Amino acid sequence: MKKTVTALADGRELIYYDSRDDAVRDAVDRRPLEPISTTSEIRRDPLLGDSVAVASHRQGRTYHPPAGECPLCPTDAAAGRLSEIPDSDYDVVVFENRFPSLAGDAGRCEVVCFTADHEASFADLTERQAGLVLGVWTDRTAELAELPQVEQVFCFENRGPEIGVTLGHPHGQIYAYPFVTPRTERMSRSVAEHRAATGRNLFDDVVARERSAGRVVLQGEHWVAFVPYAAHWPYEVHLYPLRRVPDLRGLGEGARAEFPGVYLELLRRFDRIFGSPGGDESPTPYISAWHQAPFRAAGREDFALHLELFTIRRTSGKLKFLAGSESGMGVFINDVPPETAAERLREVASA
Repeated sequence: MKKTVTALADGRELIYYDSRDDAVRDAVDRRPLEPISTTSEIRRDPLLGDSVAVASHRQGRTYHPPAGECPLCPTDAAAGRLSEIPDSDYDVVVFENRFPSLAGDAGRCEVVCFTADHEASFADLTERQAGLVLGVWTDRTAELAELPQVEQVFCFENRGPEIGVTLGHPHGQIYAYPFVTPRTERMSRSVAEHRAATGRNLFDDVVARERSAGRVVLQGEHWVAFVPYAAHWPYEVHLYPLRRVPDLRGLGEGARAEFPGVYLELLRRFDRIFGSPGGDESPTPYISAWHQAPFRAAGREDFALHLELFTIRRTSGKLKFLAGSESGMGVFINDVPPETAAERLREVASA
């Protein structure tokens, strides 16, 4: 993987990641951009004890641009189309978000463009391309971990307008938080309590239980994917490396080599659970989220890196909305039994 660091016209960092060592990235961003101005602020909720990012500048972010004006496609100088990526092609690109939720001492937000092909999705990538993205996630985690204000790095992909995606180009994001997120705090607290009560690691026990419970969707030599016993979402899969590591930097070569095939198969199954691709049903909307240990928290070696993949679609043509119980009280109600979801995800396996 070759890494080329450059800058956009407004000073934001842009990084090309190429699978070819001889790739040359010297294109210049010729847009007349003004320096970015952000108003990101972190406020602490005294009742819940969690943090809220207030970022009013995001009201002006790009929203469903017309065809041919996608800011994540490569620049086409001949057609006069200048984008966030100055080059005419790319493998994977990362750049600082122009409309970040977190900025400065409040953290950092990055955009990850998985491919130059606007019509593709992550599931359309080759295993080599998916492996390059894994390398990018790992590199960004390692680099952002060195920033003094960053406590935790979150790599994720929102896919589909139903999720709230405003740009159709296949891309994900990386948030570098200046605090430990509430969800991770809750996991870490459960892990510590389990260690104190049993002397064992909670993540290890959960994976062992799920592997014997009939909810495994697929398994390789280095990874296992299952629908959890208490799944919150109608179709939700957790993907774990079989050797526990706290974050992406700890994955061994075997796990890195096997990940692309396993992950691409999961994404392709998600696209098949509600009907064949190309039919009347739109592609399955989903959120794919890497959970990594905070960098400086106590007990980080007990945390287990894992990926959670879920869709808000509960059946063909119907979405799972977060209504009163979920949004108001944080109590999820799942319409699909996890055992049924696991069976369905096994049924739509590739030939």
